[in-house]
Amino acid sequence: MNYAKNKIELNENGYSVLSDLYSEQEINKILDCIENAEQDGNSFMKTKDLFAIRQLIKNVPELSDLLFNKKLTELLSELSESDYFLTKAIYFDKPSGSNWFVAYHQDLSISVDNKADLENYSNWTFKKGQYGVQPPIEILQDTITVRIHLDKTNKNNGALKVIPKSHSNGIIRYDSKDWNTENEFICEVEKGGAMLMKPLTLHASSRTTNGKKRRVIHLEFNKHSLTEPLNWLEYYGIKAST
Repeated sequence: MNYAKNKIELNENGYSVLSDLYSEQEINKILDCIENAEQDGNSFMKTKDLFAIRQLIKNVPELSDLLFNKKLTELLSELSESDYFLTKAIYFDKPSGSNWFVAYHQDLSISVDNKADLENYSNWTFKKGQYGVQPPIEILQDTITVRIHLDKTNKNNGALKVIPKSHSNGIIRYDSKDWNTENEFICEVEKGGAMLMKPLTLHASSRTTNGKKRRVIHLEFNKHSLTEPLNWLEYYGIKAST
């Protein structure tokens, strides 16, 4: 597979959509794996509008070989000449009757293993037993997000809306002229496909209106070490698939 077009789109527009990253059989195996996982502890969150598993590979280690198939490893190799590694893995299940929506925002926080008073690390949070922090901007600029779609997703069941090229404006204040959400694009994705995104791209999602599920695995990759004594909370090297 040649992903050169996706690389250009990701760098220029801040997002790209691709189909058939996973076969129907591979998706079914991934879903079986998640459904059979133990569902307790801080990493599992369940409400009537959302079910989520944080630190997904740690909590469901059997997923690692299923997710990192030949196509995903080839895609990551195409997107960057540097060695990237996985720094965050979350499973989101937006149920068919969900009334949950997310307003426009940028993804500005990373998950780390402890807290430290460091220059250029700000806006600390501590939720469900894990630290989050806004890191130096180059770490956010070099993050690659891959959202694997386990269901066909369109504007009626929570497909992400993005503002093309907004990632090129850095961190955008809500009251600045660059916070302009008029030029939105809806990223409809086929089952087994994926959406690539830069975390600084302004994005949002709407409520579900068609009664269909939207299950997504959200993966973030990076190439940077953090300033000592901080380490990524999640760190998984990418094994080439045969």
